[in-house]
Amino acid sequence: MPDTRIGSRLATLRESLHLTVEELAGRCECEPAVIAALEAGEVSPSLAPLLRITRALGVRLGTLLDDDAAVGPVVTRAGTAETATRLKSLQTSSDADVLSYHSLAANKPSRHMEPFIIDVAPGMEERSGRSSHEGEEFLYVLSGSLEIEYGREVHVLWPGDSIYFESIVPHVVRTHGAMPARILAVVHVPE
Repeated sequence: MPDTRIGSRLATLRESLHLTVEELAGRCECEPAVIAALEAGEVSPSLAPLLRITRALGVRLGTLLDDDAAVGPVVTRAGTAETATRLKSLQTSSDADVLSYHSLAANKPSRHMEPFIIDVAPGMEERSGRSSHEGEEFLYVLSGSLEIEYGREVHVLWPGDSIYFESIVPHVVRTHGAMPARILAVVHVPE
């Protein structure tokens, strides 16, 4: 089920800048229907369009996902990570069973990184495509095994393995085999 908080925040930000849906869509190279559906809470957002939208609005990704007024460090104890809005790796869709994000810094304002624990479901590659966006990603496998298709290379990672890469290169993150995987992901998107 899509999270209506993102749509509400998106609409508020857009309106505060006196932009129409069409103007914002033009700025971020998205279809106006995608913006309208996100604002209405009709679809689950994907990472790539959200990154383009937040850049067009001049805000960080966390502004739409989970910002709070807390200051200082944020400590997240084992087993208490907040479930964040579910995101797709590339396409906007109402299907919400690809990746489950658990934010590790939900209450930290003005951050420059987005740390998550992500549960990756098997068969994801059948429901999503390649992702490409500005920034960098660091992935650390906690359990299961993972395949990262990065450009023309494929890397298989096991628990304890990690990978750090430039996100602009088209990539796919999926399970290696039929079992789910759990990873620590830190995404940095330049402002």
